[in-house]
Parts: sequence; C-alpha cells; structure tokens
Amino acid sequence: MQVPKNNIYTVSRLNGEVRQILEGQLGKIWLNGEISNFSAPSSGHWYLTLKDHYSQIRCAMFKGRNQSVSFKPVNGQQVIVKGAISVYEPRGDYQLLIESMLPAGDGLLAQQFEALKMKLAAQGLFAADTKRALPKNIQRIGVITSPTGAAIRDVLHVLARRDPSIEVIIYPTQVQGENADVNICQAINIANQRLEVDVLLLTRGGGSLEDLWCFNSEALAHTIYNSALPVVSAVGHEVDTTISDYVADVRAPTPSAGAELLSQDSDNKSQRLATVLARLKQSVSHYQLKQERRLSLLEHRLQRLDPKRTLQQFEQRFDEMQLRLEAAFANKSHGLSRRQQQLTSRLEQQSPKHKLTLEANRLSYLATRLQDAMQDKLSHSGQRIKYVAHQLETVSPLATLSRGYSITTDANHQIIENAAQLNVGDSMHTRLLHGQVVSTVTKVIQRE
Repeated sequence: MQVPKNNIYTVSRLNGEVRQILEGQLGKIWLNGEISNFSAPSSGHWYLTLKDHYSQIRCAMFKGRNQSVSFKPVNGQQVIVKGAISVYEPRGDYQLLIESMLPAGDGLLAQQFEALKMKLAAQGLFAADTKRALPKNIQRIGVITSPTGAAIRDVLHVLARRDPSIEVIIYPTQVQGENADVNICQAINIANQRLEVDVLLLTRGGGSLEDLWCFNSEALAHTIYNSALPVVSAVGHEVDTTISDYVADVRAPTPSAGAELLSQDSDNKSQRLATVLARLKQSVSHYQLKQERRLSLLEHRLQRLDPKRTLQQFEQRFDEMQLRLEAAFANKSHGLSRRQQQLTSRLEQQSPKHKLTLEANRLSYLATRLQDAMQDKLSHSGQRIKYVAHQLETVSPLATLSRGYSITTDANHQIIENAAQLNVGDSMHTRLLHGQVVSTVTKVIQRE
C-alpha cells in the first residue's frame, strides 16, 4: 500500500479540524441532563458531566460564564444548559462549553419559549409588515378572557370610564391550565366566524410563567396570525411577555392598558400616540430579536476564531493536570508516610537504645548472679577459714603452751630439740604462754 505524502494528518491537526467541524455545524444548543462529577478548581472554572439514563457528555463552564449562575450546582441536580459543542484537543474528547445554566423546571420552560420564539420568528409570524392597524372608530370590542377573572373587571371599568358607548362582547374561555390554549383558539375562531366586533382583546391578569404558559402555544400563535380580526394582546403585567404578544397586531402591557388603547377620551391624541408607541415598541422588539439572532451567529463565528477558545483549552488542560498532580501527590505522600512508618519501626528495632536496654537488663542479671556468687564464695571461704583455723589451732604450739609446755630456741631462733645443740655459755630463749625468758647455759646434761 502506498502512503500519501501530502495528506498525512497529525493527531493535533485531526482534533483541531474535528473541533472546527463540530463548532461550525451544530452551533449553540440547549441540553437537559443530570449533573455528575462536578468539580470547581481554584481557577474558578467548572467541570461536570451531564447524563441521562443511556449516555453522558463532558462539559466545561468557564469563570466568566459561571459567575452569572444564581445557584451552586450539585451532583444529581437536573439542569437545562445552553452552550456550544467543541473538542478538548489534548485528549480528543468532545465536550459542551456551557454559556448559561438554569434549574430544570424553569429552564425547560425558558428553553421551550426561546425555541418556539425563534421558530415562529423564522416563519415570519412576528414580521412588522404583517401587523394590521387598529380600526379608527371602534364600536364593538370582543374580549377573550375568563368571565370571572380580575382582567374582565378592569377592562369593563376602563371602558365605562373612557367611552361608555363602546359595546363589549365577551367570548368566555379558560385562560390557565391544561387545554386552555385550545379553548382560546376556539374563542378566536368563533369571533372570526361571527364577525360581530371590530377588534379582539386577548387578556388575562398576571401570574407565573407556568400560569401564562397557555399563551405560549404554537397553535395559538398561528390562530392569532390567521385571524381576520385585529388582535390586541394584553396578557399579564408589564414585565410579562408571551408568544401571543409577539404575534398579535398590538401588544398592551396590562388588561387596563389594552382597554385604554381601544377606547377614546376627549383627546384622541393620547390614544393614537399609545398605538404608535405600542407599534414602535413592537417593531423595535422584532428588530431587536432579529439582531439578536444575527449577533448570536456572529458571536458563534467569532468564538470559533477567538484565541480565548485556545486559551480555555489550555486552562482546562492545566486544571486537569493540576487535579491529577494533586491526586498523585496525595498518593505519593501516603506511600512515603507508610514507608516512613515502616522504616521508623525497623529503626526502633535496630536502635542502640533498644540494644542498650537489653544489655542493661543482661548486665543487671549478671550483676545479681555475680553478687550471689560472691556471697556464696565468701560464705564458703569463711566456713573453710573457720575450718582451717580450727585445724591450725589444733596443731598450734600455742595450744601446747597453754597446757604448761614451752618452746626453747637458740640465738639463731632454731628450736632446740637435743641438748647436744647447746654449749655452756650459749644463750637460749624460752617461749612461754605469756612472754619469754632469756637464759645462759651453765651446764649441759645429755641423755638418751
């Protein structure tokens, strides 16, 4: 097999091109999953794994992004994240770079809202040139809302105050809960079939995102868009925004504001100004939405070419190596500690102090034995001395002297045993029991 010379990839080049392909094709996505293996090193970056029952993906959320998260993620928590697919080139792992994170409950609704808004915007349902102007002389207003809610009371109160001549026809419907969007669509269709009003006011009071969720229905959006009658959306409070607000011909911030928009007072200028202002806000909102999409695409393209992405790769690799180093250091430290304990134990066993203690004990034992042996020796010697002294005393001349005998020696201290040893005139010494006598020989008598 012949190896091509001009198209041989290195591993780094392959991983780099795979990263560019993934980042260029998928772009930013929303992902729902459970957090595991969450880690927050000293660098401030977050590393985690998102998983479901069958699969998992590694994720990274860098310091500049995770500072906007309003909660601290924990393992086992279900979240919704938005991010871009990338490749961590040193390991060849593909991962998700998270830009935003929400708890699963609110996050899922927010994700669905954003996804539907993008979808309908792409279909042209929010286009400003499709919006219809409100009739100039409104005689009848069709109000689509709950007949027992606070919104209908506010609308009737404002209309009665501003223009009592306007006739109100209520198309009662459910505005919260399951199948509420279907009921609202039916009410709009009934009003379009009858064509008995000049304009429709779709309204209800404020509430949570879940309470207003029926106004974020795709079916309702198409029903409003296809309505032959102009539709004013006045849902929730001023801060609340729903899909029906984007699709409707005019959006009013509150039910009361919707009623004021559709009624005339003594000076009709304020009403026309409010209409123009509402349309202007809506146009600005649509333009802003369009520019946000374009900005998102440009931002994504810029991120692919941004050196910061490469720096983030190095930072992630640094964090990974730091964690591995800390683990290796901990294992090494533990091994050295165990080795030190073993050596300390062996050293204590071989220590001179230990041997000295043994020798001291042995010396003490030998000293005791020596003392005992000396005592025995002294006792034995004392008894032998007594015995010898007794024997000596038995044969001692002193014992003989004590019985009245004496010992006589010549001038040279030689014991005289025979008279022939002496001559007349010789000196001799006689030893008695007590003292001695010196005498001179005057006569020698020899006997056999």
